[in-house]
Amino acid sequence: MTNYARHTRRDFLCRTAALGIVGTAGRWIPPARAQQSETATLHAKPGTARLAPADYPETPVWGYDGKVPGPTIRVPQGATVSRRFLNGLPQGSTVHWHGVRLENPMDGVPELTQPVVEPADDFLYDFTVPDTGTYWYHPHERAWEQMARGLYGALVVEEPEPPQVDRDEVLLIDDWRLAQDASIDESFGALGDWSHGGRTGNWITVNGEAGWSLRVGQYERLRLRLVNVANARIFSLAANGLDGWLVALDGQPLGEARPAGPIVLAPGQRADILIDAVAEPGSQAVLYSRERESSFVLATFTVEGTARNERLPAPTALASNPVPPHGSLAEARRATLHMEGGAMGGMREARMGGRMVPMRELAQAGKLWAFNGDVEMSEKPLFAAERGEAWLVRIVNDTAWPHAMHLHGHHFRPVGSDGNAGPLRDTLLVDSEQTVQIGFVADNPGDWLLHCHTLEHSIAGMRTWFRVT
Repeated sequence: MTNYARHTRRDFLCRTAALGIVGTAGRWIPPARAQQSETATLHAKPGTARLAPADYPETPVWGYDGKVPGPTIRVPQGATVSRRFLNGLPQGSTVHWHGVRLENPMDGVPELTQPVVEPADDFLYDFTVPDTGTYWYHPHERAWEQMARGLYGALVVEEPEPPQVDRDEVLLIDDWRLAQDASIDESFGALGDWSHGGRTGNWITVNGEAGWSLRVGQYERLRLRLVNVANARIFSLAANGLDGWLVALDGQPLGEARPAGPIVLAPGQRADILIDAVAEPGSQAVLYSRERESSFVLATFTVEGTARNERLPAPTALASNPVPPHGSLAEARRATLHMEGGAMGGMREARMGGRMVPMRELAQAGKLWAFNGDVEMSEKPLFAAERGEAWLVRIVNDTAWPHAMHLHGHHFRPVGSDGNAGPLRDTLLVDSEQTVQIGFVADNPGDWLLHCHTLEHSIAGMRTWFRVT
């Protein structure tokens, strides 16, 4: 395992040389809160961040309040989140509150739930949070560029009775495509990225830091809230000198605390782990990501002394959230989503602008993937549900690439062919040539997006929507 915890100029030059240059209106305002002057502001604007080693210049970024990451918002379950979003960017933007089962006008999806917030304009986001857990916020307009420039932050909804831990830490894990002067590589929109695995970077950070570290005592118990905020990279997480339990996925508590083995996090996914520092005092424990050709450290925990003489007892499961069960599968209504396209795919044509268009013309328009034969958001929803109906959606990945499918406004359970259901998720990794089913109750009224959270895939055709009335 290569340890990148101590980043040097040589590390940076090697990684950027190897991987960095890879290719080429109106506002809806809730009337009860529109005039509240004390509402906090979330200001998207340019800034700088120390991403590369100290002998490089700081990197120009876009961030909420000009920082990477943006401010962590912590609220209790059932609270109201109210933020006036001010757009200080040179292009339109919105804020999507990823994983939160909120009111539809607050979901932040241009053309579906709200107009784009233009430069120098603002929008009041005001909603309640029904579920505890780890969530995050990011733009949904030109997300493939704006998130790659650093625009994201964490939203934590705290339990009335949280588990016993010594510290609660949010780790926003990102990769950046940096040039050798530490600036962000401007190769946005490269067809090679859009048609393959998406824009992957060459420099990894946690909370905007390369080599994020923490001093701990032996047997100190940490709650680590892990969030994959990268455009496209899939992280495979493991640990040395740390031992504990997986207690939640995508914000939703598991039915029991499970031993924390390797964890795969696709873009948009989260995992909560309760973990003890079991390494000896004077040594280091690490959280790292395993890849095909190498492994790299994400976070280092320096063990100094002891926090207690022995480990705390194993935790019990977190209290469940008020998410409705997926309902009777025998009575569930059904829909199918067929994914095709991309490099090494068999798609030869698809619908664009109301007509069938050959692949060459689609590629010239930047449309490289299709849902049910469409490369654009259809005027008709994938399905229309009545509130309270159970739905089973079959997702067929007929491509050469994995896709992190994200459902807005709801949580679902993956349902096996035997009818057994997995844990609640809002984002599911669907491997190449794999078919999965997701089951959920459509209980949140509105028009909701279903898309691939590999951001280049989404803009290049992998988006659809459904309606709940």
